[in-house]
Amino acid sequence: MESDSVRSINRRRLLGWGGLAAAGVVAAGAPLAGARPGRASPAPADSGIPPATRPGGAYDQYVAKLAAEGKFSGVVLLSHRGRTVLSRSYGMADREKGIRNHEGIAFNLSSAGKPFGAVAILQLAQQGELSLSDTVGTHLKGYAKDIAQQVTIHHLLSGTSGLSTPDEDVQRVFQSREEVHEYYEQWVRRSRLVAAPGTRTSHSGADVGIPALIVEAVSGKTYWDYVQENIFGRCGMTGSGFYTRPQWLTDEHIAHPYMTLADGSQVDSVRNLDKGSPHPDVLGKNPGRSFIDAPGDGGFATAPDLIRFARALGDGTVLDRPWVELLTGAKIPHSGSSFGAYDMPVHIVGGQWVFGRGGGNPGVSANWNIYPYTGWVGVVLGNCDGLALQEIIRREMQAVTGASPGDGGGG
Repeated sequence: MESDSVRSINRRRLLGWGGLAAAGVVAAGAPLAGARPGRASPAPADSGIPPATRPGGAYDQYVAKLAAEGKFSGVVLLSHRGRTVLSRSYGMADREKGIRNHEGIAFNLSSAGKPFGAVAILQLAQQGELSLSDTVGTHLKGYAKDIAQQVTIHHLLSGTSGLSTPDEDVQRVFQSREEVHEYYEQWVRRSRLVAAPGTRTSHSGADVGIPALIVEAVSGKTYWDYVQENIFGRCGMTGSGFYTRPQWLTDEHIAHPYMTLADGSQVDSVRNLDKGSPHPDVLGKNPGRSFIDAPGDGGFATAPDLIRFARALGDGTVLDRPWVELLTGAKIPHSGSSFGAYDMPVHIVGGQWVFGRGGGNPGVSANWNIYPYTGWVGVVLGNCDGLALQEIIRREMQAVTGASPGDGGGG
């Protein structure tokens, strides 16, 4: 039987994440079903919204200052129980065409899109199509015997596969979806077991690439099509997708990444494929060279669409609640109050859980955070180098939770 303490915790999770609407009760002032999260409306004065999160508050002032100094180009959004509290857009989505950033602009997510792969796997597990204890060889052929027989889906999703993947060819300019798929399928097949499965792996490409191939093997669809239909489609993420380079160049609702070169100048990465970043962490990379993001990685989303994704996780649209708790539950201790979940870090900040994912590439910065106890979601999307993403995330967490600087983890 469920104890009073467990019942209290479960009720707090239910009411804190999805709000009273998730429990079948509509709270006074709550948005109606289908309301667009991007539409800002004043929150009641007694709603308990922290002053630091409001327009003109500390977080708003901080981002505005960065933008005024030329250190931020993009969109930030804070939502509380489906109601937009703060939405700000700065800079240009396409400088050549004079298109400004706004809520309807889709930004490249880089690693912030990796949790979509974990959700896809858990959807198939929920349906009984696979088990998290399945090994790689259960669904895929052509892998080394030790990988095929010892590395499980759980190991891959939790970043504990023990695998090492060779460096990518960051100079290659891809020309088709088929070329991208073939390259990355062969790339992850060259992974080697360098530690016992269950050992924490440092951001191995195989940890996201192999699950994406398993999604394809089980579902019979490409990873891109599966996620488009079963995640973006279910969530109503109409501005999101796995866009190709031709779309990036022509679609006016996709932000162009502005990459800083060695001389300090900035160029549009997608229009300058011959140039690469001089930054040592991403030396030589240019995100425009990928015709489409690799299976299991990246994708594009608008800020309101990421709010929709967060709400869909909370209301059972994409996964039943036990499977969402499996997705976001802390599994591997990292440092301090930070832990690893499935394809995302989770943190204890100001006495509450925070989970989400960040990502970056030359000219690309992205992060989304969900605060399940209190119903907050924060999104940061940027399209220029030099953006202080970790500090923006810290300021967001501080504004939402009231935590003092240094209390908790980062994005």
